[in-house]
Parts: sequence; C-alpha cells; structure tokens
Amino acid sequence: MATTIKLIALFLVLVQSSAFSQEKLIKDIDFDSKNDTVYIDQKDYRIVCRLSTQNFKKLKSKQIETSGDNSYIKATRNGFEIRVNWMRSGYADQFRYERLEKRIRLIGFTEYSLGNAAGDGSGEASANLLTGDYIGNWHYYDHLANNENGELVKIPTIKTKLNFKKTYLEDFNEESYFGYSAQLEKIVERHKYLEKARRAKNNK
Repeated sequence: MATTIKLIALFLVLVQSSAFSQEKLIKDIDFDSKNDTVYIDQKDYRIVCRLSTQNFKKLKSKQIETSGDNSYIKATRNGFEIRVNWMRSGYADQFRYERLEKRIRLIGFTEYSLGNAAGDGSGEASANLLTGDYIGNWHYYDHLANNENGELVKIPTIKTKLNFKKTYLEDFNEESYFGYSAQLEKIVERHKYLEKARRAKNNK
C-alpha cells in the first residue's frame, strides 16, 4: 500500500511538472558553453534540436504519434528527456549528445505504472542503454493471499543485463520505447511467475 501511495504521489508530481514545463528547453546540449534549443514540434510531431555546433540546423526525430499535451521535454544532468504521462502510467526517454559521433543518442529510459485499482501491475523501472543494465520493481495482486482477502505482492527487484542497439535522435519515435518495453515485459512476467511459484511452495 505504501508503494502505491508513493507511485500516486510521483504521478501527481509528474502531472504538475508537465503543466508548468517549458515549451522549449534552452540549454547547452553539445557541451560548447553555448545555449541550444530542444522542443517538440506540435505541427510535425517530432523532437527538434538546434545545436550551436551544427549552426542551429534542425535535427529531427521521426514522428511521435503520442505527442501532445501529455508529452514534454525536460532537462537532465547530461542532456534532456521526453516525458509521456497518461492517467495511470508513463515513461521518459533520455538523450545525450555524443561528442565523437556528433550525434544525439538515446541512452536510457524510465517507466512507471500505478496498475489497476488494486495496484496490480504497479511499479517502476529504469534501463541504461549504454551499460545494458535494467532494474525493475513491480507488483502483482494475489487474490488468494491473506485468507483470500487479497494482497499486493512485490516481485523481488529485477536486475539483469540486456543488449540494446544504438538509437539516435533521427531514428527515434515512440516505437523505440515500446519495442524495449515489450521485450522487458516478458522478463517481468517470468519473475512474476517465479515469485508466485515460490509463494505457493512456501504456503504448502
């Protein structure tokens, strides 16, 4: 229950941040001490970056179909991220400028879910696409637990290594995230199954 309350609080903070987010992010992205600009083109539905080291020409992502009032750009320590928030779930994709390649690369993502009313499927996770590290903290609702009164069960923290292909801004759209998410969903389901089996064995 405490975890669910924390997730709800996180969701409210994200919604509030979205409401007051800038239309354009002004920040030094390419590390030359000059301000660059990042924004979502609401007509073309693409992330647009204009870097001083590239004479402020428009560097664009692929079209992002989920772009709209629920999407916004936010500064991160080493670059920026695009956040997408729905009613009970959301995710963020992080980008960083690679100096040697002179390109903007997708380097990680985070995701969260409040699950259903009982908290089934709630949790949060992060993936570092540079190191391949994935960490997930998820829950499922066991209707038979607690003398069949039901109980929200935390799956032991999932830590695993994965191979992620390089993705750059010009190749990015929401399928970049959804593709990884579908792959990771299978891992979460496997750990959920193992936790159910462990609990069933201990309850015999």
